[in-house]
Amino acid sequence: MGFVISPKELKVRLDKGDNLVLLDVREEWEYSLAKLNGSILIPLGTLPQSLTQLNRDSEIIAICHMGMRSADATNFLLQQGFASVKNLVGGIDAWS
Repeated sequence: MGFVISPKELKVRLDKGDNLVLLDVREEWEYSLAKLNGSILIPLGTLPQSLTQLNRDSEIIAICHMGMRSADATNFLLQQGFASVKNLVGGIDAWS
């Protein structure tokens, strides 16, 4: 199992109705400009204090602008024992 997902793969999964947690780790001002419907915002800097907002058994897709911060979030969550976390390759930029 890889720790990344492409925008096309994510679209297919969302269209199928897969139960995914879309975790946006950008800042609030970035999130207000563009976001994926149904995503939740937890900025990367607040993620360590916000772990209780996430279900460890859920499949989580981490999202940022270009994919770098979400890669950091993916690695962090995996280190914290979250079993299924993937980084959206290219971020919201590639999604759009």
